[in-house]
Amino acid sequence: MNPLVRSAKAGKTEKQEGENPFWISYADLMTALMVLFLVALTVALFAVTQTTAEVQEQKAERQEEIADFMALLKQLTANYPGITLRGSTIDFGERARFPSNSHQLNTEQIRLLREFVPEVLRLARTPIAARWLKRITVIGYADPRGSYLYNLNLSLQRSARVICTLLAPLPEIASLSEVDRMQVRQLFIVSGASFNAQKTSLEASRRIELRLEFFEAEESPAPDAAGVNLAPPRQDDETPCPLDQR
Repeated sequence: MNPLVRSAKAGKTEKQEGENPFWISYADLMTALMVLFLVALTVALFAVTQTTAEVQEQKAERQEEIADFMALLKQLTANYPGITLRGSTIDFGERARFPSNSHQLNTEQIRLLREFVPEVLRLARTPIAARWLKRITVIGYADPRGSYLYNLNLSLQRSARVICTLLAPLPEIASLSEVDRMQVRQLFIVSGASFNAQKTSLEASRRIELRLEFFEAEESPAPDAAGVNLAPPRQDDETPCPLDQR
C-alpha cells in the first residue's frame, strides 16, 4: 500500500479516537438507571409485602388468642346464672340491679361481685389475656326518669360503687387478695351512661356492665401477668367508700 495512503488512514483513525473518548453513551446510562430503579422498587415492594404479611399474621394471632380467652370467660359466666356475656360485655342482669334513685348494693350483690370479679381477674392474668387485655370499664346505667345530668351522676355513682365494693373494707365479707386489688387499680375504670341504652323495663335499666377492651395488633401489648406490680396497700383502700361519706 502506498505509504502516503497508509499514513493518511492512520492519521484519520487517531483523530477519530481523539474525538471519541471512552464515555458511556446516554442510552447506556438510562438503561443502567432503569435497572437500578427496578432493583430498588423490587426491594421496596418485598419489604412492604413482608411487613403487611407480618401485620396480618399478628392480627390473626390476636383474634385467635382473644377468642380463646372469651371462650374461657363464657364458661365462667355459665357458672353464674343471670350473668351473661354479650360480645365483650359482661351483663349482670338481675343480679346487680339498683333500687330507684340509689347507688347502693345489697349484701348478696356484694358477695357476688367479690366472688365473680376475682375469677375474671384470674383469667386476665393468663399469658394470653395479659398480652391483649387493655382495660375493663365499669358502666353504670339509670332509668329514664329524671334529667340527663342527674342520671349521668347517678350512673357514675353506680359504677364507682362497684369499685368501692371490690376495694373498700366491708364487715363480715372477705376482702380481695392484694394481687386482685392491684389488678383492679390497674385495669378498671368507671363510666356512666345516664339513661342511654335502655332495657325493656325501669328495673332492668338500673344496672351495671363490665366492658372489656383489648389492645390492637399495632399497639404495644400489655405486660404479661408476671409483670404485675405488687405495691404496698394504699391508704385509700383501708378507708370506707367515699360514696358513703357524702
